[in-house]
Amino acid sequence: MPQQEKHRRIRSFVRREGRLTKAQQRALDEWLPRYGVSLADGELDFARLFGREAPVTLEIGFGNGDALLAMAQARPQENFLGIEVHRPGVGNLLRKMAAEAVTNIRVSTDDAVEVLARQIPDAGLRRVCLFFPDPWHKKRHHKRRIVQPDFVQLVRRKLEIGGEFHLATDWEDYAQHMLAVLEAADGFENPSGKGAFAPRPDWRPRTRFEARGERLGHGVWDLHFRRTA
Repeated sequence: MPQQEKHRRIRSFVRREGRLTKAQQRALDEWLPRYGVSLADGELDFARLFGREAPVTLEIGFGNGDALLAMAQARPQENFLGIEVHRPGVGNLLRKMAAEAVTNIRVSTDDAVEVLARQIPDAGLRRVCLFFPDPWHKKRHHKRRIVQPDFVQLVRRKLEIGGEFHLATDWEDYAQHMLAVLEAADGFENPSGKGAFAPRPDWRPRTRFEARGERLGHGVWDLHFRRTA
């Protein structure tokens, strides 16, 4: 086995391409060249990328883009970068951005860990959002969960001092896992109190995915941590 294969990083996602609608494909063709970023761009200069100086929020795994779009519309004075590997979701977001003339979002379709490590400047983010990541609920798959100590420290480096890491999940087991990892992480504090989950903030949009889970009787757990060092 080649050395690079032996030490390949375990990924937290599987690319499920799904079926692109004509509108989604059209949006990808027309708008991704304008609003997209790629690993080939190297480290990002946010002021140049957005054409202005403003706080930057990163959402990892934005799904169909509804929450990201709503946050960007509610905070037009801020900049937003979204990462999603599922192309139909990216196409859906770009289509809505064009229809509603939203210009303060940029989009990446690359691996979030690679984007964080190679493209986000240290202390460059005001906020990182990770809403409803794949829970990999089978025990043998827990190693694929994105929230692990190394990932949390990577997020920490990219947040400014006082910056926020906000997470949400509808899997209680994953919520407890997230809480344990973050409570043990250096350089973070839990404003809600040690061992406590956070109330759902008004600014976090309620998505169709979340509403469906609530109809099925799922709980939702929010976590809010702040970088202190």
